[in-house]
Amino acid sequence: MHSRYIMPLKRRRLNKTNYRKRLALVKTGVPRAVIRKSLKHTRVDIVEYRPSGDRVVSHGCTIELKKFGWKAPTGNLPSAYLAGYMSGLRARKKGITKVYADLGLQKVVKGGRLMAAIKGLLDAGIEIPVDEDLLPDESHLKGEHLESVDNKSIEIVKKAMEELL
Repeated sequence: MHSRYIMPLKRRRLNKTNYRKRLALVKTGVPRAVIRKSLKHTRVDIVEYRPSGDRVVSHGCTIELKKFGWKAPTGNLPSAYLAGYMSGLRARKKGITKVYADLGLQKVVKGGRLMAAIKGLLDAGIEIPVDEDLLPDESHLKGEHLESVDNKSIEIVKKAMEELL
């Protein structure tokens, strides 16, 4: 006699993927801005669905900021903003103008790093439906609350990105 129990998918068992939310985002046909954060870095990928597997159209990570002259730590709000800005510039070059945010199972905090990355995408010219109240203040994006971030360095890095990308 065989068991009738069907084992759930591994990523669902490990609480890594919400398949219901993912399916809803994929059905729209609009690319997703997949934003993931770790203790030291923030990654922003613009991903298009393909039946053979998702395809990353553009990518921005805080690791890459050093190429543009960023000297401050990479696990903070201004660096997440710049990662979103970088990914948005690359996506705009490839003709993408609208995306939906895919934050996964991460907890959304008002004015947090995830929202800073979304603000970077918005400033790069990508349209994202988001509540403006959740986005961080301009003073936090410029790093005025951090001793390790120079206010002018953000503008310098943004200009360097626009020239090189």
